Amino acid sequence: MTEAIHKDQPKQSEISTPKQTGSIAPLILAIETSCDDTAVAVVRGSEVLSNVITSQDIHNLYGGVVPELASREHMKAMAPVTHAALAHADVGIGDIDAIAVTTGPGLPGSLIVGTHFARGLAFKLQKPLIAINHIEAHMYSGYLEHPGLPFPSVCLVVSGGHTSLFYVESFTTYSVLGRTKDDAAGEAFDKVAKMLGLGYPGGPHIDRLAKEGNAATYNFPRGLMHEEGYDFSFSGLKTSVRYYIQRVKDEGGIINNADIAASVQRAIVDVLVSKTLKAADAVDAPAVCIAGGVSANSELRSTMLKRCAEANRMFVAPRTDYSVDNAAMIGFLAGRRLANVQELS
Repeated sequence: MTEAIHKDQPKQSEISTPKQTGSIAPLILAIETSCDDTAVAVVRGSEVLSNVITSQDIHNLYGGVVPELASREHMKAMAPVTHAALAHADVGIGDIDAIAVTTGPGLPGSLIVGTHFARGLAFKLQKPLIAINHIEAHMYSGYLEHPGLPFPSVCLVVSGGHTSLFYVESFTTYSVLGRTKDDAAGEAFDKVAKMLGLGYPGGPHIDRLAKEGNAATYNFPRGLMHEEGYDFSFSGLKTSVRYYIQRVKDEGGIINNADIAASVQRAIVDVLVSKTLKAADAVDAPAVCIAGGVSANSELRSTMLKRCAEANRMFVAPRTDYSVDNAAMIGFLAGRRLANVQELS
């Protein structure tokens, strides 16, 4: 039923226990550059002292992320964003006990900028360096704000590049229940938004426009929703929308963007909610968490909350700045990893 995921754990040489006074958790400077957001945070345990995120608006001109441009923008922003995070946290670089950084998955060039900057800092300051997997950080982000969230839980990580379901047993043990076979949910939102002439990223535009439309207007495909297993597929939905728009244009008809946005959003949300709750039932998980950029979608949150309440199941979704790519989740998970090393030592 489950499939073990390869965990991008740091090598033993890349993680060590910083010296602490009493029971005070280490102060961690965390860096996240997996895609097009440059993010730096200062975190102590579950306390986020700062969480600075700089988005690269230049990609709006191209309707999607241009990897080479993303790398260049990260190089420009890395030092200023780090200084801002330290200033907002009201700490000096000498106060930092450890450096955490996203090492994957993500755009190779973007990851290189962040990891090289982090390694340089760690070497200069002679501080431990903690490598963190981006998807794992999203998966545990619900525990950052909600330490009472129980184990086991089922977590849906849904974003522009990923749509996966995890069975989470502890901070060190989890397995994959399902993943997308083609497009991620966020990618489907982006592509439909582009078809409708909306901006990038498409998810927020679709979410806003959907509030003006009728979700029952079009019955777009809900890929694999009624199939066995917990995998996802959104390529058929995207293709169906493209063919419909082209047919209306060929016939000289009028396209109602709001109705299309509402219907597409409803189809995607139906699939995500159905698969997630089906998995939670199968593994008898008392809690459900959603994370990643698409988890900020208002209909997804409200529908999942309602369905979990009906099933007497706890539901958690991180607030928006912890849902998008951010460094607070990187620092939080790094702290948990350090705590685990200390418990084993």
